[in-house]
Amino acid sequence: MRRLPVFFVLDCSESMVGDSLQKMEDGLQAIVRALRTDPHALETVYISVIAFAGVAKTIAPLVELVSFYPPKLPLGGGTSLGVALETLMAELDSSVVKTTPDRKGDWKPIVYLFTDGRPTDNPNTAIDRWNAKYAKKATLIAVGLGQSVDFETLGRLTENAMMFEDSQEGDFKKFINWVTASVVAQSKSVGESDAQSLANIDASLMRIFKNPPSKQADEACITLVGRCQKTRKPYLMKYDRAIQNVATQDFKLQVSRFEIAGCYPLEEDYFIWSDPRAMDLKVNSEDLIGTPGCPHCGNYTAFAACGCGKLMCINGPEEAFCPWCKKLVSFSFSGNDGGFDVGRGRG
Repeated sequence: MRRLPVFFVLDCSESMVGDSLQKMEDGLQAIVRALRTDPHALETVYISVIAFAGVAKTIAPLVELVSFYPPKLPLGGGTSLGVALETLMAELDSSVVKTTPDRKGDWKPIVYLFTDGRPTDNPNTAIDRWNAKYAKKATLIAVGLGQSVDFETLGRLTENAMMFEDSQEGDFKKFINWVTASVVAQSKSVGESDAQSLANIDASLMRIFKNPPSKQADEACITLVGRCQKTRKPYLMKYDRAIQNVATQDFKLQVSRFEIAGCYPLEEDYFIWSDPRAMDLKVNSEDLIGTPGCPHCGNYTAFAACGCGKLMCINGPEEAFCPWCKKLVSFSFSGNDGGFDVGRGRG
């Protein structure tokens, strides 16, 4: 039986922390459960998962549907789309069986690329290579999760560039059902033609971008990494962008600030998945609204800055050993109205 390879290339960057990453994991499990109820999919579909943040890795090699087990998704800093494409192309070269005079190879592979942000690397070389050597050999569906996605870049990759917004309860379930229906339709149509069509798109959920929307000037979120002073375990603070209207007698303007969305425990492999390149991105604490507690030990604030430039948690004015540099630091309430700069993540 000829195989239908299906690759999921999933954005696991910092901006996906919390509910978004959990929904991605749950959605992948739901897709697999539904596909296993379809006899055509059971016979033909093989699945692989590539995760990318600052780096990209194959976390589930291509395997038959009945043997596939959805992996736990990692989290890292950065959105290295170019690296993800290079990893995908390497997988297509090594995993997909090509047709020879002696045997028929796999059906045309299908790739679902999900991302919620903009590339933090330069993907141009990888995109050019994809378009020159792989675009006609695989069907790529690029799904932007929200409005902060670089749809201009996705549009250079594929005609099937679309946006999904999880704006109402039940929308994500409908989106997962659409992905499942598309895979089922493609598994039933293999051999009938070279063209692969998508399931009908619910216009209330998704839009296909033939002309990409203009880029937004501001970023959607800011992420900061700290460590618990007691357990030394890392955590991630996420601030979502919020627009404030400021009006005086003489003028009106909009000010962009960032409100706390949550503080989440991290695993040490976060640093493995993060972009290793040194970055000099800073944000002033005055631009951030809200201070979360530590998700590990419950300390009052997870936003205490050591002289080494790293963040840690404390329970008020006190002396504490920095879990990063191991030095004893004395903390007091700051009277600096101008705030202070802290290093931020790549998102």
